[in-house]
Amino acid sequence: MADASTPLKRTPFHAQHLAAGAKMVPFAGFEMPIQYPTGITAEHHAVRTGCGIFDVSHMGEFIITGPQAIPFVTYVTSNDVAALADGQVHYSAILTEQGTFVDDCLVYRYAADHLMMVVNGSNKDKDLAHISRFLGGFDCTLTDVSDDIGLLAVQGPQAHAILQALTPAALDDIKYYWFTETTVAGVPMTLSRTGYTGEDGFELYHDVAHSARLWEALMATGRITPTALGCRDSLRLEMGMALYGNDIDDTITPLEAGLGWLVKMKKGDFVGRAALEAQKAAGVPRKLVGFTFTEKAIPRHGYPVFVDGAPSGVVMSGIMSPSVGCGLGTAYVPTAHAAPGKTLEVEIRGKRVVGTITTFPFWTQGTVKR
Repeated sequence: MADASTPLKRTPFHAQHLAAGAKMVPFAGFEMPIQYPTGITAEHHAVRTGCGIFDVSHMGEFIITGPQAIPFVTYVTSNDVAALADGQVHYSAILTEQGTFVDDCLVYRYAADHLMMVVNGSNKDKDLAHISRFLGGFDCTLTDVSDDIGLLAVQGPQAHAILQALTPAALDDIKYYWFTETTVAGVPMTLSRTGYTGEDGFELYHDVAHSARLWEALMATGRITPTALGCRDSLRLEMGMALYGNDIDDTITPLEAGLGWLVKMKKGDFVGRAALEAQKAAGVPRKLVGFTFTEKAIPRHGYPVFVDGAPSGVVMSGIMSPSVGCGLGTAYVPTAHAAPGKTLEVEIRGKRVVGTITTFPFWTQGTVKR
């Protein structure tokens, strides 16, 4: 991760952000837009009701090729790569030997000997060093192509119709968490039906040489709102999607984070397996829960949390939700207290505010979950 003395990197869309009046901030070693002049709430609603475009080129991409590409990625991630079909994607975890998160990631299967891992930008170098430790036992090649790839996320209920007019691909045939190799506005790319907003949408992986042309073609439709990191966070949190560095990190296991479905024990050995088996046998001590406020207050990251009067860590993620219309957040509580309907308290400026534990997601197809 970059420190204060390291110059910030820029994505291939930096000039476009400035031209659109974006407020730029340091993020994952890059200078990134946090919001545009319309503001975070307006951008959030644009994605929920229409279509927004996110520059997520800070993400890291690793290409794995060779006859043992699948066994290698199966070993260094928790999900079952062999279960993927060509053209399919899944969500997974990169784990330490202690069973905690090095990162969360996506795995794309192009062919039996060709995979792509997509990782968080702030963790890219750490992830690469970690998985490279295990490469020697497998007949495959690992290549970091992050600097060569531009990535846009086009998200919202109108994304399908807008993109269909710009691509020969039959978007109806691309199911959720599947992808195809095609063109959009004449730009070659991997087009996947994935995203981090809870809305329908697509992610566009392309050569940075074509980034400016692609942005111009998409914005020329007149139907897409530039959207940035601020609303990306509120959109993902309303859906209960984890954020590395907030909800998950190298002190937390998938079993604690409610992401046990990412762990496929039956596939055989993988990094962190023994530790997770031991934790499962001993009993998972804490669970990540979502909670909502009825009182008008915002549970911000780092605020102290209490269960039955005893400290229970801090708020992991928290916002005043534009869609749900109340303060909501996530926290770790003792497993015995993790049931919906139970309460916790969040200390905000010396006052404890009661939150009610609920299930994820907070927001479902326009229906508020309180």
